[in-house]
Amino acid sequence: MFTGIIQAVGEIAAIEPRGGDSRLRVRTGKLDLSDVRLGDSIAVNGVCLTAVDLPGDGFAADVSGETLSLTTLGALKSGDPVNLEKALMPTTRLGGHLVSGHVDGVGEVLAMRDDGRSVRYDMRAPEGLARYIAPKGSICVDGVSLTVNSVDGAVFSVNIVPHTRQETTFSTYRVGTRINLEVDLIARYLERLLLGDRAAQPGSRLTEAFLAEHGFLGKA
Repeated sequence: MFTGIIQAVGEIAAIEPRGGDSRLRVRTGKLDLSDVRLGDSIAVNGVCLTAVDLPGDGFAADVSGETLSLTTLGALKSGDPVNLEKALMPTTRLGGHLVSGHVDGVGEVLAMRDDGRSVRYDMRAPEGLARYIAPKGSICVDGVSLTVNSVDGAVFSVNIVPHTRQETTFSTYRVGTRINLEVDLIARYLERLLLGDRAAQPGSRLTEAFLAEHGFLGKA
């Protein structure tokens, strides 16, 4: 588990293909690895990875073919900056929100504009994730815990303050940049709980008709 508070921006040192998957080598910069051991988890752009080698200036992790295909990690190249966060401990301040490091989908930056000293980013999520994104709710973008400002269909906006732009990869984003998205854990579990026994049936999902049938929606 993570908090979505980025601890350092690292750099991809190498990506080594290994028979259908890859070994990712990351230089971690200012990230303190003194308390990291083999087998520990580190989030790279919001993706939870397991450290399998600690050469001194960073770490290496094996990335499965599925992870490469369902996140932006498969498009990374040597020299690319990445957001890094070590797994939280019981004593960690939960400054962001609970983040699992399991990416739900890949979104896209649509627009950027100045908003005071901040920058407002408009982003598009995959349509299947739109129902989990709510105004003033939490979302994780490339490992960064953010508050959703507004939502219009599958498009949502977030404000990035100067400190966050400086301490994360947000300063490198351009229109068209692809981003890893993880929706709020509570929203995902709430949907399954509301389905009740129907959650075990293939293809079951929460719909307006289902909510009305079970009394969750009042009569017009």
